[in-house]
Amino acid sequence: MFNFQYYSPTKVVFGKETESKVGRLVKEQGCKKVLIHYGSGSVVRSGLLDRVKASLEAEGIAYVELGGVVPNPRVGKVYEGVELCKKEGVDFVLAVGGGSVIDSAKAICYGAVADFDVWDLFAKVRTATECLPVGVVLTIAAAGSETSNDSVITNEKTLEKHFYGNDIARPKFAIMNPELTMTLPDYQTACGAVDILMHTQERYFTNGGNMEMTDLIAEGLMRNVIANAKILVKDPKNYDARAEMMWAG
Repeated sequence: MFNFQYYSPTKVVFGKETESKVGRLVKEQGCKKVLIHYGSGSVVRSGLLDRVKASLEAEGIAYVELGGVVPNPRVGKVYEGVELCKKEGVDFVLAVGGGSVIDSAKAICYGAVADFDVWDLFAKVRTATECLPVGVVLTIAAAGSETSNDSVITNEKTLEKHFYGNDIARPKFAIMNPELTMTLPDYQTACGAVDILMHTQERYFTNGGNMEMTDLIAEGLMRNVIANAKILVKDPKNYDARAEMMWAG
């Protein structure tokens, strides 16, 4: 087994109606103004955005919004978020969505306190030493960005896609309510399951070292995802299967 260091400081708040706790969790960080960052109108139509706002308002926390994140998040949207954070005095970024929204939020957190182009981080020209804190309200079980230090951003002008990882951008908390995934189209649920499997297999099939413990964890996780994905094909509203999928992510 290789030498390694394990670090996962993200507070996970898991279960039904946990999005109602977002205001208190932000307040615990000592923050007073939030950028709510999200993707499509689904978070609006489902009422999730209103519930998030109500929780922030109940704790006296101000907020501004920036939607429109697309799959394979663009640096252009990141620039919008950076400018908005600086203009409005934002001191916390809240990602409400899946991996693309979370990655975009992390990038905004870097840029909001930087005096250089945030793309320089992804181009490996610079390294970040500080960023705004970020939190997550997760809406799909997939790549695990809600507890990771990585983000992947696409530069739509140069057609480059790069990742940047730094522990300072690990989310302070991740709210994981499996109920929020029940409105997903079947196709998106399936995509999330495949995403989990592929990320797990990337590690599982890596050569080198005796990693039996890690391999057994990966095997158990993949069995769990396959079993519960089959349940969700027949019963998309099954809470326990949704919960297993979200925790596996």
